[in-house]
Amino acid sequence: MAMRLYVNPTLTNCLFPACALVLGLLASSCNQSYKSSSSNDFARVVQDTNPPVEPLSPEASIKKIQLPPGYHVELVASEPMIQEPVAMAWDGNGRLYVVEMNTYMIDASATGEYAPTSRIKRLEDTDGDGKMDKSTIFIDSLVLPRTILPVGDQLLVGITNVQHIWSYRDTNGDGKADEKKIVFKNDAIDSRNLEHQNGGMIWNLDNWIYPTRDNLRYKYKNGKLLADTLVDNMIGQWGMTTDNYGRLFYSEAGPGLPAVQIQQNPAYGALNFADQYSEDFTKPWPIIGTVDAQGGREALRPEDNTLNKFTAGCGQSIFRGDRLPADMQGDYFIPEPVGRIIKRGKVSNRDGKIYIDDAYKQKDWLASADMNFRPINTYTGPDGCFYIVDMYHGIIQESEWTKPGSYLGGIIQQKGLYKNRGMGRIYRIVHDDFKRDTQRPNMLNELSSKLVTYLDHPNGWWRDNAQQLLIVRNDQSVVPTLRQIAIGEKASLLKQPSPLARIHALWTLEGLEAIDKPTLFKAFADTDAQVRKTAVWVSEYYLKKKDAEVMSKLATLKDDPSADVRIQLALSLRSHKTPQTQALVKTLLAENPKNELMQFSFTTFAESQKILQAEQERTRNLSPADRALVTRGATIFKQLCATCHGPDGKGITMGGKQMPAPPSGWLATCERR
Repeated sequence: MAMRLYVNPTLTNCLFPACALVLGLLASSCNQSYKSSSSNDFARVVQDTNPPVEPLSPEASIKKIQLPPGYHVELVASEPMIQEPVAMAWDGNGRLYVVEMNTYMIDASATGEYAPTSRIKRLEDTDGDGKMDKSTIFIDSLVLPRTILPVGDQLLVGITNVQHIWSYRDTNGDGKADEKKIVFKNDAIDSRNLEHQNGGMIWNLDNWIYPTRDNLRYKYKNGKLLADTLVDNMIGQWGMTTDNYGRLFYSEAGPGLPAVQIQQNPAYGALNFADQYSEDFTKPWPIIGTVDAQGGREALRPEDNTLNKFTAGCGQSIFRGDRLPADMQGDYFIPEPVGRIIKRGKVSNRDGKIYIDDAYKQKDWLASADMNFRPINTYTGPDGCFYIVDMYHGIIQESEWTKPGSYLGGIIQQKGLYKNRGMGRIYRIVHDDFKRDTQRPNMLNELSSKLVTYLDHPNGWWRDNAQQLLIVRNDQSVVPTLRQIAIGEKASLLKQPSPLARIHALWTLEGLEAIDKPTLFKAFADTDAQVRKTAVWVSEYYLKKKDAEVMSKLATLKDDPSADVRIQLALSLRSHKTPQTQALVKTLLAENPKNELMQFSFTTFAESQKILQAEQERTRNLSPADRALVTRGATIFKQLCATCHGPDGKGITMGGKQMPAPPSGWLATCERR
């Protein structure tokens, strides 16, 4: 099979994203038998080819949602408690922070869109019935907030057009932030269309915080974010997710790419394959006519007016909970708000390369017949269930593409979509065979020794938050216990640690700067391949120090039976240029000639190194002022022009084929922005 790159490393898009998933079940889960939740035992039925646009109550809207047998929708929050929700996150105590873009597209001209009147609310379920009953405005007077990340008792926030990242804290317990600090400062204005700016932020398993776009990642240290520059731009748009092993999944809406940059960590460079997801996975199957697609009639199936391809994929998540059917765990879910559907993908690993296949044939896991249903983010919740953010908004396309005379502008006026605003819902998906976990998180108040036990929790939400909080606290007292768990000893757990617990223990030690060689070397010999892969990844701490003993131990893994381990070994070694590491990389490449991912990853890495060296040579003799001017020009080009024209102005690479750049008139327009 020929190796083909379908997304250029600096590719961004000119279209809107439209908004922009554990092993075993808890004892309290029901043990009833059930059919595979991805079986084809339900039918897609188109309800209306030209549906009405009048808003429905949350209860009426729920009745319009179709799911496979056994699944049901529960309302968690709705207007007036929340309006225009676009993202959300729980803190360690289970309090839910909801981002509201209150000024987004109130009409086709985006009147008043940048007014500082958007908010972040904090919701609480005080009686434990699963429905939010307390709401406070945690932060007010924001300009289109877009990213949030709870870190300890702080909430990190990013807003539109600004590249600073702030930390907010409630110091007196009234539910409102009264402390605001800059944790990352960047005075440069983000001049891109609001749909092309950062649309998510995640604390990954490797203890780096990743955004959806650009070439920075951050390490949280002493209340600040320390930036690390990546070789390539990340190209995600609205939302991002991670699996149990720290693999990140991005999506890019405009070109219709439901999953990008899924093959390797961005720290090793951009890498995409044309066949990393099936063609069927790019095709939504709505159950109502979707005439408000930006692509016009060509984007619709002539027989029923339904969207025929992805145009707004966003808010994806890997389900990592424990209170839904086990075959959902590790599956990839991505909303398509123009199609009013959520598509489900089965993720597989073949020889170290990731593939996503459609879970159903010509139908989707979730589909709504409510014209205003706009799913734009999904999450695994603390209760082990699946959550959906429904913006419930008439217009779901930014004003650059809704101008007078445009197809979509006409539809908006004709149907009065601009009238449908000021609403929003949060839903929970449950299943007949399972009960949601009613344990209320209290991590912010618990001892570090208790947090350690959550590293073996069957729900990924608990494991992730326990790891993060242990690192934020920097409590070195738990290091001996973590070392025991990392090598498979029971320690303070109720049972022998699972592979996932051992993985989290290794990364927690790394985050506490307490990883030691005896622990690492035992992890190299773990019976589980993902633990061995993790140990190789974590060993980069010692590779940076050119530790000869660690390099020697790593060499014993070159013939590991797992392709994942061998690939990670090649990735971790290749940037550390010592005779020993470079010889080992050369051996790995020679002994794995048919491993497509290893070979192509190294090829793209070598090419990017050559380009970087050439750029450095070109600017070596420039004055500081001229060098700054070139850098500024490159930044503008990457933000505004490379979107359509590619990194070299010759077009973008899609599916291994070169697509010509748009006509020169378009380039002139791009240059004028």
